[in-house]
This record gives sequence, structure tokens and C-alpha cells, in this order.
Amino acid sequence: MAGRAPRRAVRPAPRGASRGRFAVVAGRFNEAISQKLLDGALGALAAHGVDGPAVEIHWVPGSFELAQAARALAATGRFAAIVCVGAVIKGATPHFEYVSGAAAHGITHAALATGVPMSFGVITSLTEEQAWERAGGAVGNRGEEAALAALEMADLMRTIRAPAPRRRTTG
Repeated sequence: MAGRAPRRAVRPAPRGASRGRFAVVAGRFNEAISQKLLDGALGALAAHGVDGPAVEIHWVPGSFELAQAARALAATGRFAAIVCVGAVIKGATPHFEYVSGAAAHGITHAALATGVPMSFGVITSLTEEQAWERAGGAVGNRGEEAALAALEMADLMRTIRAPAPRRRTTG
């Protein structure tokens, strides 16, 4: 099914509270498309109060390398979440399947292994036209959607990890 992703339930940050630091890792292969995804991700983060020094941008050669970079960034303990963006466009060989599958599985594995939310803003399309439609065109911007997912997951993980409120005891 194609179309826009459902709107995320990203709540506003409490007044004066920080959402923490976020990283965006972008694959340089199909760079013009990745740049549009990066722009969408940065716009969504900024709209939710995460910008300037709270965001680090890292470029890697392509979508295949996203997982390794994301895992290394997560291991630093500096980030509430990591947004991964890139574009894999089907060509005449099975290379597309290997790269897109490795990116998806690698990012999933990195997130599960580190406990740091990582979102998948990697376009896997059959044509360049389809990729552009998903990089700010008629179908939306997968980078923006990935950033919103990262914000939502960072909020959820913060809630889950928060210490339980102490109960008053009467005695």
C-alpha cells in the first residue's frame, strides 16, 4: 500500500524539558534524494524542539552502511534516538534486494541490541520517480516520517525507563 504514513502521536515536550540529543544518519548514494529526506527529518525534529546542537548529522557511503554507523552512535550513549535515511532504487540486478534487506535488518538489529530507538527512513523503490514521490513529493517525505517515529519512540522509551513513583507509606 502506498501513501502517507499515519500521523504520529508526538506530544509536545514539557515546558523547559529537553527531548535529548538525536542523530540523523544519511546514505550518500542517491545523494540528492537523501538530502531531501534529511531536510524532512531535520524539519520534523525542529518542529518538535530538537535542533541546533541537539542534532548531529552523519553521512555514510550508502544505505548498506547506515546500520553500522547507527549502532556505533548508539553505543556512545549520547542519543535519545537515531534517524536513518537513504534511498535504494531497483536496478537490473538483484543488488537492490541485498542492500535494502541488509539496511532493514541491520537497523532493526542495532536498535534491539542497543535499546536506542532507530527509525527506518530508507526509501526502497522500483524507480527514481517513486523515490522522489517519497522524498517530499506526492506521497510525503519518508525522512520526516522517520523523524516523527524516532521522536515518538524516544518519548515512549523515556516513559518506560522512568523510575516508578514512590508510594507513600503510612505507619
